[in-house]
Amino acid sequence: MAVLEARKELYKTLNAMAPEALFQWALEEHGDRAAIITSFQDTGCVMIDMMRRVAPGMRVVTVDTLRLHPETYELIDQIEARYDLKVERFFPDEKKRQEMIARHGEYLFFDSKAKQEYCCHVRKTEPNQRALETVDVWFTGLRRDQSAYRSDTPKVSLVDRRGRKILKVSPLAEWDEAQMKAYIEQYDVPMNPLYDQGYTSIGCIICSTPTLPHEDKRDGRWRWFNALDDDKKECGIHINGSGI
Repeated sequence: MAVLEARKELYKTLNAMAPEALFQWALEEHGDRAAIITSFQDTGCVMIDMMRRVAPGMRVVTVDTLRLHPETYELIDQIEARYDLKVERFFPDEKKRQEMIARHGEYLFFDSKAKQEYCCHVRKTEPNQRALETVDVWFTGLRRDQSAYRSDTPKVSLVDRRGRKILKVSPLAEWDEAQMKAYIEQYDVPMNPLYDQGYTSIGCIICSTPTLPHEDKRDGRWRWFNALDDDKKECGIHINGSGI
């Protein structure tokens, strides 16, 4: 009971911390078992800039699905040069990827929601799981204003991944677009140029498209499924388990 109470008190303390303090705490307490895992959208880029200012040395990890936009690959190179760091890349299992394509075709994600999720599992979720096996503290770019599904995102939570508990930290969960814009302008943070083309959520090429002003930020993801009664619009990485 004492251990449980101490853990609850720790979570309470962490959830009250400013983003900068969370980076400092994670690096001091967990070293190379703490990492930013990012797809290099705006929040991820802000997290990297903030980390380099207050907790330099923390690992930066990404999943390369082998289907990212050219602009995203160029941004990764730019981030590495700007902040003098090496981004660790995790790739899909080549055998599984080839088997998927041989059985269902290159563009299986158009066929059904199930096949889209299967493609995401092979290209992103499974490599992300391998990345998570290297960390105890997982920094993500989730924000509450990104979608209805993410509106109750906690700043810090404990998640279960294959029977192992990981501290999942979304340091900018409470930030809105105005705060993001102010920080980006203040520190001249490198951004994906696709944002200037109307994109509000950037993932794989084809599977992420620009959005209109009245649309949800994630409506550009798998646009052909927008008529479904499903507001998750997730690839699988952030589904299931966020309770403390």
